[in-house]
Amino acid sequence: MADEKQKRLDQLSSEAYAVTQEAATERPFSGQYDAFYQDGIYVDIVSGEPLFSSTDKYDAGCGWPSFTKPIATGTLAEHRDQSFGMERTEVRSKDAQSHLGHVFTDGPQAKGGLRYCINSAALKFVPATDLKKNGYEKYVNLFPGVQQRA
Repeated sequence: MADEKQKRLDQLSSEAYAVTQEAATERPFSGQYDAFYQDGIYVDIVSGEPLFSSTDKYDAGCGWPSFTKPIATGTLAEHRDQSFGMERTEVRSKDAQSHLGHVFTDGPQAKGGLRYCINSAALKFVPATDLKKNGYEKYVNLFPGVQQRA
């Protein structure tokens, strides 16, 4: 199992490695998913764990993809982060422990008030049309009417 994870880590770009393994942060407005609004889910680039749905994505204007909640309860691990003289809550994927970003309490109040501010480099997008063929059929129901490709 450790060999599989190392193989996946070796395939990451230098930025994705720095973000997920060294808790780096990509520059604001530079990530591929910041201004990206297609139907689908976002998974951990290291492990493929489902993390967020496009149905919960919104433009927070902060320069990083922002979500109001994770795709399911228990998919994220949160840790206190006091780096750079700030008090924040770091968000990691639960299984792979990939650093994803941070969660803040300044999100849309009507949707719970949270803003999951996530690095694009930590994510891989799976289009709604490809969920079934990529093993994410559990999430097809999030996108009614979307035809699945075989």
